[in-house]
Amino acid sequence: MKTSNHSVHQPACGVCQKHCKSFESLREHLTGPLPKGACSKTFSQRGCQLCLVLFDGPGSLIAHRETCCLSAPTRLGTKELTYINSQFDCQDSSDENHTGRGPGGTVAIDCEMVGGGSDGSLELCARVCLVDEDENLIFHTYVKPQLPVTNYRYDITGLTEEHLRNAMPLNEVKENVCKILYNGENLGKIRLNGGKARLLVGHDLAHDLYCLNMHYPDHMLRDTAKYRPLMKTNLVSHSLKYLTRTYLGYDIQSGTHDPYEDCVSVMRLYKRIRAQMHPEEEDHGTSTPSNRIVGVPDCWRSKELDNLTPDQLYAMSRSDYKCWCLDLRPKLPT
Repeated sequence: MKTSNHSVHQPACGVCQKHCKSFESLREHLTGPLPKGACSKTFSQRGCQLCLVLFDGPGSLIAHRETCCLSAPTRLGTKELTYINSQFDCQDSSDENHTGRGPGGTVAIDCEMVGGGSDGSLELCARVCLVDEDENLIFHTYVKPQLPVTNYRYDITGLTEEHLRNAMPLNEVKENVCKILYNGENLGKIRLNGGKARLLVGHDLAHDLYCLNMHYPDHMLRDTAKYRPLMKTNLVSHSLKYLTRTYLGYDIQSGTHDPYEDCVSVMRLYKRIRAQMHPEEEDHGTSTPSNRIVGVPDCWRSKELDNLTPDQLYAMSRSDYKCWCLDLRPKLPT
């Protein structure tokens, strides 16, 4: 059998160096119902239950826990306000504090939905919140639904008819969000390599963007619901509530959903994953048999690929796994 060569970015056991496709499978390897004995024993003495990192000794672990286990952010509540941070909107994208793949910085978004239609199942955006990497509120508003609301979902949203009576129209909300994300960059360059536009972080971003009736290039999205290491072993998404409790150490959404609380939590998740220290990936020759073949030149026809042997296909394949830690590395010049 072939030796499996995994990506250096995949979650790995600090004891036996076993690679896993997700943090959940690594957690099962270390602390699950049937953990690996030697690894479980060592990890129980020197491992962090949140980030799954192994430390040199108990002293280092204690010091690490003080910064790893976070406290819940202050909830915004249901204040009747529209807030736009104009200073952030005009921020110079050449700021030296911004590095890597998103020179304009990173923004987290969360939307709260109410129900429309005869049965209240139609998703209507009713509230939008954006925060920056430092957890500062940069945009918040209630949204005037384009269709009549038949279910305010009060137990979840905490919203009533009064909150949306004089709310901002959806098109105006979309314009403000796009202005913040584009950061003065033209759409063509954003689609090509991002330019100075901002990365967008969220949980189930496709749903939020659909309800806002807007599109943002996939390579500019960082979705905690679709990021492979944060998903279940069967590639089903975890809830943001579960991810926050498991990887950050506090509870959210204990009552009504607060968009600022969710924004901050998803930004913290992204920054924790982005901060992982990984070595440089070796070039094409080391990849797993399960990896798809990507980057094949367009001039190659399917007939030529059919003539290659399995060993040749295996040798030319490389991982399509994209780790968020690469966001801190400089982009190659184009």
